[in-house]
Amino acid sequence: MSRTRQAPIGSGFGPQTSAREVIAGLRLDGVAIVTGGHSGVGLETTRALATAGATVLVGARTPDKARAAVASIARVEVDQLDVSDPGSVDAFAQRFLASDRPLHFLVNNAGIMAAPLVRDGRGFESQLATNHIGHFQLTLRLWPALRRANGARVVSLSSRGHWRSAFDFEDPNFERRPYDKWLAYGQSKTANALFAVALDARGEGHRVRAFSVHPGAVQTDLMRWMTADEQRGVVEAANKRGDAFKTTEQGAATSVWCATSRQLEGLGGVYCEDADIAEAVPADFPQPRGVRPWACDPTLADRLWKQTEAWTGLSLP
Repeated sequence: MSRTRQAPIGSGFGPQTSAREVIAGLRLDGVAIVTGGHSGVGLETTRALATAGATVLVGARTPDKARAAVASIARVEVDQLDVSDPGSVDAFAQRFLASDRPLHFLVNNAGIMAAPLVRDGRGFESQLATNHIGHFQLTLRLWPALRRANGARVVSLSSRGHWRSAFDFEDPNFERRPYDKWLAYGQSKTANALFAVALDARGEGHRVRAFSVHPGAVQTDLMRWMTADEQRGVVEAANKRGDAFKTTEQGAATSVWCATSRQLEGLGGVYCEDADIAEAVPADFPQPRGVRPWACDPTLADRLWKQTEAWTGLSLP
């Protein structure tokens, strides 16, 4: 199978590009699912896809809250989904598959950041369980609908936070090492990027392409676990490295670009930022851009895929 080069393609977009700009002129007739698509970057992703004509199903832990948030947007449906709960993921996927609709766009947007140490009922650390394992399960459960689209894209939200940690295959759930909420977050975002690499390798032959994205620095409810001092520190650190904060609509631009852009036809398995494919950079690269080696390595991606298959008991048919 071919592998897309992890290098910018000169999309013509940049850090200030909005979701509305990347989708301008496109008419979408398909169906999209956006997890957590009722707030922050997810809401703007939902808005852009629906405004361009797609029917968007928002998966939300609190459906009433989600319905209120998307009430003014046409062609948006809401269903209950908690990606940290395997039973909820299965039920959501079963309801969608029962509708017999193809799935053209799956945006794995929901997530948590810098959470205190919590383990789910299976023993998985909560950031790994929510950000990676839950979306792995959801994607594999929805596989028949993705294939039925005869041309689908899966977009998973990673983060520049992947810089903080490679995936620790020896102790992914912090059972032997001290828990560090930022290392746990970084590991989960590395997992999101590796998932896209592995999924694309498996999906290309079925016309299912996968991407991971860094939305940019955006102040949203994702920061809810952080104290006011921690939030100020994040902002100051971003400003110091010249990493300007984006609006939520600018933050949604790369997700929407990866899901819909004709510039990406025939491509996949790459980490993107600022509505372009990101540069592959060394581990010690000093600038606030690019994807580190441990988040785009196909061997590591395949290893994580097989590990997550073992954890979930799921595999592609």
